[in-house]
Amino acid sequence: MLKKTLPLIIAFIAVTAAHAQERRNVGGCDIRRGTLCTSLNLNGADLAGVNLMNSQFTRSSLAGANLRGAELGEANFSYTDLRGTDLREASMSRINLKGARLNEARLAGADLHGATFQNADLSAADLSDTILTGADFTNARLGGAQLKNADMQRANLRAANLKGASLVGANLQGVNFNRASLVDADLTGAKLGGAIFLGTQTEGCIGCPD
Repeated sequence: MLKKTLPLIIAFIAVTAAHAQERRNVGGCDIRRGTLCTSLNLNGADLAGVNLMNSQFTRSSLAGANLRGAELGEANFSYTDLRGTDLREASMSRINLKGARLNEARLAGADLHGATFQNADLSAADLSDTILTGADFTNARLGGAQLKNADMQRANLRAANLKGASLVGANLQGVNFNRASLVDADLTGAKLGGAIFLGTQTEGCIGCPD
């Protein structure tokens, strides 16, 4: 009898544990896909690997949180505080980060294709080896940011501030740099085919077109 019921007991425990994980609550936020967690304080929260696709975190604070490897596709993090947050290797396609604060955030290896960064602050952020194809950085601040080997094809960097940023080896084909600042930036080895530099500030830039 025990041999017959043991697999059922194990399955029940596994399902219960999975359900508990799905319903995990952190700082008043129900951690699950499609959750609504606006204007909450989640500073330093450990959310590594969680699935928060299609979720709303508008105007919340996740400064110093661990979201490494998280699923954040099409989530809304507009005007959210993500300073120093670990977002390495996270899946963030078409995420909304408009007006977000990402100073010194770690995003190396993340998939951010089609992401919105309008008016966001990414000063000193690490975006090395990220996928940023078609991303919108209009008026974003990227001073001192690391964008080494990033794939930024067709990204919009109109009026963005990239002063002192490193874009070494980045794929910048078709990127719009109109009225952007690349003062003291480093584009050594970057692919620039089709990139637009109308009204771009390039004083002290290494690798910028003459």
